[in-house]
Amino acid sequence: MAQQATPVRTARLGRPLGPEPTTVSGVVLLLPGGDETSHRRPSPMFATASVRALGRRLTRAAREEGLAVHVVHYRCRGWNGTEANLAHDATWAADEVVRRYGDVPVCLAGFDMGGRAALHAGGHEAVNSVLALAPWLPEEDVDVPPEPVKQLVGRRVLMAHGTNDQRTDPELSFRLAARAKKANRDVCRFEVHSDGHGLHQHRDEVLALAEDFVMGTLFGRSFSRPVEDAFAAPPPLGLRMPLAAGFGRSLRR
Repeated sequence: MAQQATPVRTARLGRPLGPEPTTVSGVVLLLPGGDETSHRRPSPMFATASVRALGRRLTRAAREEGLAVHVVHYRCRGWNGTEANLAHDATWAADEVVRRYGDVPVCLAGFDMGGRAALHAGGHEAVNSVLALAPWLPEEDVDVPPEPVKQLVGRRVLMAHGTNDQRTDPELSFRLAARAKKANRDVCRFEVHSDGHGLHQHRDEVLALAEDFVMGTLFGRSFSRPVEDAFAAPPPLGLRMPLAAGFGRSLRR
C-alpha cells in the first residue's frame, strides 16, 4: 500500500471578527504570540486568546469605517531561528489581504512573538503601520545580526511594553525602537508602568491606545495628544512615554 504524503501545512486567515463590512477600506492582521522554537501546530483557542480582546475592541470601534480584522493562524507555533516562520506567515497574510480586498491599508498588530513577526513583516507594500505589544525580541549577540529596522521606513510604528514584564525584556524593545527611530521618525513606544507581560493590569488603557493608533493610521483620524507627543518627541522621551492611567476615557483633545 502506497504511503500517503504528509500534507503541507499552510498559514490561514481566520474569519473576520464580527460582521464583515460590505466594503472593506482597511485591515488589521492580528498576530498572536508563539514560541522561540517549535514546529508543532498551534492550538487554535490558546494561540488566539492573546489578541482576541484587541480584535473585538477594534471591530466595535471601526465598524462604520469598513475595517476587517483577521487573526493569522500560523503553520507552526515557533519562530525557529533563521526560518522565521511567524514572520513569513505574517507576510503571506498581507499578500492574502491584497488578493481578497485589493489596495487597502494594513496594520500588523502583534503580541509577544507576534510582535516580532509584525516588525519583521512591516516592510510589505500593503502595510502602513505596525503595532507591537510586549514584543518578544532576542538577546543582543555580537555574532548574530541585529533585528532589522530598515523595512519599517515609511510606516508608523507603535510599541507598548510593561515595565515588569518577566517574559520579554522591555529594555530590548526600547533599544530596537531607538534604532528604528534613527531610520524612521514615525516610531514611538509607550511604557506601561508596573504591568507584566500580558498587560492585564492596565488592559483598558492598552486597548484604548491600540484603538487610537489604528484609527489614526488606517482611517486618518487625529491621534490623541499623548500619541502625537510620543511621535514628535526626540528619543528617549518618545520611546519611554508613560501610558497614563485612565487613557482612553477621553481620547480626543
